[in-house]
This record gives sequence, structure tokens and C-alpha cells, in this order.
Amino acid sequence: MIACAAPTPNGNQETTPVFTTAKSILTNKGLPKRTLGALSIAFALTGCISANAGSDGTYTTPIGDAPVIDNETPYSSALRCIASHVDNGAQTMRIAVGNIRDYTGKEEADGTGRKITQGASLMAMSALGKAGVPLVERYDTSVTELELKYANNKLIGDAQPSGDYRKIFAGEIRGSDYYLVGGITELNFNIRSGGVNASVASSSDMGWGASAAGNIYVMNIGLDLRLVNSRTLEVVDFVSYQKQIVGHEVKAGVFDFLGGNLFDVGAGESAQEPIQLAVRAVIERAVLKMLVPLYHVNPSDCVHFAGNGDPMGEIDYRQTHPESADAPAPADRRRQAGEAPAAPAPRQNSHGGDVDPSPYAYYSGVDNSGLRGNVN
Repeated sequence: MIACAAPTPNGNQETTPVFTTAKSILTNKGLPKRTLGALSIAFALTGCISANAGSDGTYTTPIGDAPVIDNETPYSSALRCIASHVDNGAQTMRIAVGNIRDYTGKEEADGTGRKITQGASLMAMSALGKAGVPLVERYDTSVTELELKYANNKLIGDAQPSGDYRKIFAGEIRGSDYYLVGGITELNFNIRSGGVNASVASSSDMGWGASAAGNIYVMNIGLDLRLVNSRTLEVVDFVSYQKQIVGHEVKAGVFDFLGGNLFDVGAGESAQEPIQLAVRAVIERAVLKMLVPLYHVNPSDCVHFAGNGDPMGEIDYRQTHPESADAPAPADRRRQAGEAPAAPAPRQNSHGGDVDPSPYAYYSGVDNSGLRGNVN
């Protein structure tokens, strides 16, 4: 018997045998048994929701019991490792985050919104926070500007015993040394897709049959960020990263004629990497790349990436930037000194062989000449 808790007029929950009630009503209508069964189940399912609120003030109990967890990417642990190398003293470089916009222009077909998150700036702030970087707010200063306006008009008293108003002092607001800006610049659907379908059936007129199918597809998102010196507006670092996203679908079905009745049963499963989580992962990787040289962190101390590791290779912590004491001499200085620029030594893989210098070498070991690693 199927039963649901339905509220009574006095607000108490009362268990009603919905299946039995629906069956007795429909039997009096003279309907066939199979129709009675289907309608009874339908009544039973809808009977778990009532138009009258219960004594607890709800119509029904929400489903799901997943707890709140940290929003992590494969690079979150490395960012937290960076935090142990960042000094939180007064002279530590402070970073602000500006607009990191969605420049893809892609919207849902039904007009319900954008396909890509509009909160990339917030993700960058969270990434910098994981890395222990001192932040100054520049993204939303509306409250601060309003408070300054009130204070300037001597309207804020801060509940001081003397009844005095809040003073505005020169140099109260901390400045930024660098700020981070950029945007999400790529959203490419169906870079590559494939599938397989198969079916089999008996030769008799009333025989059985079965089918199965599987599909897989790949898309990607791209990000371009730059780190700007707040005093000189010099772009001291930039990144252009992309991440591929995979999705798949598997389904199978079987049908048969039993006693002159057709039974058709199917099952399936589909999954896709979350697009917005992929955006967060690209942002965290970009922030990691910028912080390593900026704070003189040796990347070998924070190389334990989760999952499949990091195909981008080791970050150069001596990369040129204004505060880098051990930065390599610029190429124009070498030319002025009459030195020929040294050829970079080929990188070695774990087997002792030279690493393919193609930027998409880690996607395919056969042919990397195509777009996104021979995916075009």
C-alpha cells in the first residue's frame, strides 16, 4: 500500500492510504484494471504534496542531503601551499581584482541567461585568498563610497561616548601594488564528438530486441588575464589558458512481447564536467602562475597537483617583473653588450627524452599540428 502524510484541517499530519482511496473511487467508474493501476500510482505520487501547509509551515520536505563542502579544483592545494611563502607584513605587495568579464557573448537559447558565469572576478578573489595574498577591494566600493559621503557630511557617529562624528584622515585607505583584469574569451562547443549505436532483434514476429548507444563530446573554455602595476600601469605578467571539458552519454534498452503485451525497458546515464567549475580551475591556474614569480616562490615546493597533475610544466619563479632581483637580463641588453642570446636547453621528460615543444603536446603523442592538439 502506498501512503503519504497529508495535513489535516487542524494542521496535524495524517497518513492517508492514497492507493486504496484512488482505487476504490476509480473502480466505481468501471475502468479497466490496468488503467486503474496506472491512475492509482499517479494519484499516489501527487498525493505526497498538499495545497495546505502543515504545522511546521511547509508543504513538503525537500529532497537531498548533500552537505556543504569546499569548492576545490586541482590547483587549490598548490595555492594554499603558496600561502605559506607569502609574508603578511605591512610591506607585502597588495593586489586588487578588477573586472574579469565574460567576452564569449554566448547565451542560452531560451533567453534565461549567459552560458558562462559572470562571477569570474569573485573566483579570482577566492583564488588569491586561498594563496594568502593581501587583498584590497576595488571591485565593489559602493558601500565605502557611501560611508565616505556620510562621514564627509558628519553624519556617522560610530556610537562614540563623546557623540563625536567619524573623521576622515588622509592616507586611511590602503593602495594596491598590482591589479588583476582580463576576461573569459573562448567557449567552443563540440570540438570533437563521437558515438556508437548497436541493436539486435530476433527474427520472429513476436520476438525480443535490444539496443545500446554511447556518445562522447569535447568542448573548451579560454581565459586571458593580465597583471598590471597600479602605479605605472605597466603590464608585468599575462596568461592565456584554455581547458577542455568532456561529456558522455550511455544508454541501453530491451523490449519483448510477453503474453501479447509489449514491454519496453530502457536505462541510461549522462555526465559532463561542470563548465563553471572549469572556469574556476583555469582562473586558479592562472593566479598560481602569476603569484609564483611575484612573491619569489620556488614552484618545486608546491608541485603536488591533484588528479592528472599539471601539463603546463614548471613555472619559472625568476620570470621578469619589477621586483625580481634575480630576473634575467632583457634581450636588448644582451644585444647591446654584443652577446648572442643563448639557445634554450631542450626540456627532458621522465624517460630522459626531449619534450615536444608544441604548446599542445600534452593532448596527443602522435600529431600536434591541429587545433587544440589535433582536435579540429
